[in-house]
Amino acid sequence: MGMNIAIDQDMEELIILGDSDLIIQQAQRDWETRDVKLISYRQHVEDLSKWFKSVEFRYIPRFHNELADALATLASMLPYPGNVHIDPLEIQIRERHGYCNTVEVELNVQPWYHDIKRFLKTKEYP
Repeated sequence: MGMNIAIDQDMEELIILGDSDLIIQQAQRDWETRDVKLISYRQHVEDLSKWFKSVEFRYIPRFHNELADALATLASMLPYPGNVHIDPLEIQIRERHGYCNTVEVELNVQPWYHDIKRFLKTKEYP
């Protein structure tokens, strides 16, 4: 799907990141694709690759792929819009996870389990 979008956007060069060394090696034709279910996918990638001046496949180890994993999750949530223009994503790398920036400390409040503890004792919820 990403290659189709790149073709629609008239991109000439493409870098494809993946966390499966097997798939990256097969896409680069370094390793043979033996799984019958994957052969048609590899052929499709080869066919789409002809639309670009250059296509590079890069293996990203799973422990280094937080960004790739987040982008893949985002991509899987969006339907491919066909010929509709998609603005590029602007990605900022932060020193801390986003949820760390949204945590606020509340002083003089009950612990998180306070309501659960009270419910278990009294069977009443506020």
